Amino acid sequence: MSWIFLILGVVAEALSHVALKATDGFTRPLPAALVILGHLTAFIFLGQAMKGMPVGIVHALWAGLAIVTVTLMSTLLYRQHLDTTAWIGMLLVAGGVMMINLSQGHSH
Repeated sequence: MSWIFLILGVVAEALSHVALKATDGFTRPLPAALVILGHLTAFIFLGQAMKGMPVGIVHALWAGLAIVTVTLMSTLLYRQHLDTTAWIGMLLVAGGVMMINLSQGHSH
């Protein structure tokens, strides 16, 4: 069940970050409300995920998956296309975040 909460948290976070662009500096109320609600929802789901998984593992997976998910969503919604070098760089960052958190010897 923790994995489901983690994935829901990543989706809520990613939707929130993509909506942030539409706020126009928080001058548009509806997108701004979506950002706040999305972040709140993400933290609720992540808190539930942490009941069954170590904090570091949840955070590492959340960060890595969010990087890729936000990029994919912005490509689809805003037509923001990245070159291969940028994709490789993002994968390295996501992998690095996961490796750092996984290397700390987390236990349940």
